[in-house]
Amino acid sequence: MELYELPLIDVAAKIEAREVSPVEVTQSALDRLAATEPLLTAFVTVTPELALEQAELAEKEIAGGHYRGPLHGIPLGVKDLYDTAGVLTTSSSAQRDTYVPETDSASVAKLHDAGMILIGKTHTHEFAYGATTPTSGNPWAPDRTPGGSSGGSGAAVGAGVVHVALGSDTGGSIRIPAALCGTVGLKPTYGRASRVGVASLSWSLDHVGPLSRNVVDSALVMAAMSGYDRRDPATVDIPVPDMVSGLADGVAGTRIGIPVNYYTEQLDPEAAAAAAAAADTLAGLGAELVEVTIPLSEHIIPAEWAIMMPEAAAYHQDHLRDSPEKFTDEVRTLLETGAAELATDYINALRLRTLIQAAWRDMFASIDVLLAPTLVAPATLRSDPFITWPDGSREAATAAYVRYSAPANVTGLPSLSVPAGFTSGGLPLGVQILGKPFAEPEILRVGYTLEQHTDVVGRIAPVAA
Repeated sequence: MELYELPLIDVAAKIEAREVSPVEVTQSALDRLAATEPLLTAFVTVTPELALEQAELAEKEIAGGHYRGPLHGIPLGVKDLYDTAGVLTTSSSAQRDTYVPETDSASVAKLHDAGMILIGKTHTHEFAYGATTPTSGNPWAPDRTPGGSSGGSGAAVGAGVVHVALGSDTGGSIRIPAALCGTVGLKPTYGRASRVGVASLSWSLDHVGPLSRNVVDSALVMAAMSGYDRRDPATVDIPVPDMVSGLADGVAGTRIGIPVNYYTEQLDPEAAAAAAAAADTLAGLGAELVEVTIPLSEHIIPAEWAIMMPEAAAYHQDHLRDSPEKFTDEVRTLLETGAAELATDYINALRLRTLIQAAWRDMFASIDVLLAPTLVAPATLRSDPFITWPDGSREAATAAYVRYSAPANVTGLPSLSVPAGFTSGGLPLGVQILGKPFAEPEILRVGYTLEQHTDVVGRIAPVAA
């Protein structure tokens, strides 16, 4: 078995025991990248020389007795929204095709401190404004979308190039590609981790987090990324919990909310079956299933878009004025629409979000976590990014995919997507576990329990050129 095929914790154990070197691990990742990249185009920029240089440094540190922990010597993919010192950071846009930051983003700096090794920057839907990432393919079916906006990260993890890649999530952009590419994706609580040095889509909806091969990997990386940062006023100054030690505690007595509305509407039957099977598995392990009604459900998506669009337009106002031709037509149209939104509509959307958040707090008084399908349907064709429903109607993939993922952004609650099965055509399906504010350890524990009782988590897509 190749090193890239092993679970991260197994590779970490070999590195700590000096059975393998970080250089060997990094070279294995680079070889896998070379085999898959012609079909997937998951990466904007690949940094093999820098990666091997960092790996050699890690090898020397470990040989000298300075082992930093289980992330030391592990290769990392980074969504191209994150600043990386001395490395091109384009946000997959012509607007930034020559931008080379001088410093690392907060998350990349923390993961470098943990000893991780940058092997490249992964594609995003331009400036994260979409859910399909047109530049990249799905590792399970390269003619289909990997989702977005963190599509390159999802493809890289799903293909086995890296164990972990960073994503960002404003309406579902970590969990959408996680579900479509058969990986784990964690969107933390709003305020858990700093977004400094990450290009913004919508400052009051943006979150940063990992996509990974399994739940333990996400727990390790999220813990390393988390913490207060005075440069990001949204971060909350509370202790970062141990996100790993309680994973195996099980779900006996855990009250799991099963929605009877919203997450049951306009839903692919195979996605519905996967979510039902996950609920049955957890119930069989001692969890209590509690039916809940999603409050104010008809207002969630209007609030999401009414907040996101003007905030995105405000962030890009200089580019929109000075060089609009450098945006793709799709993104420019969205930004122009956001710029035309009335201030009163934006303020009312913020007020509506407050009501939604309060209603969800009330709902969570009777449950510990909420279990739901991550997405309404599996991956669409890249050439035709629409979902066709049984009645013949067609829905744009971005609008459809965001529908189930956006509630966690509007509420700011943590949400973990884990693989839950495959369609009859071999495409991945996911379920998401939403929790109370800053309850990442709890949703990770539920996700880990599901992972241990399924054979679909941790699979690597058999893609190769």
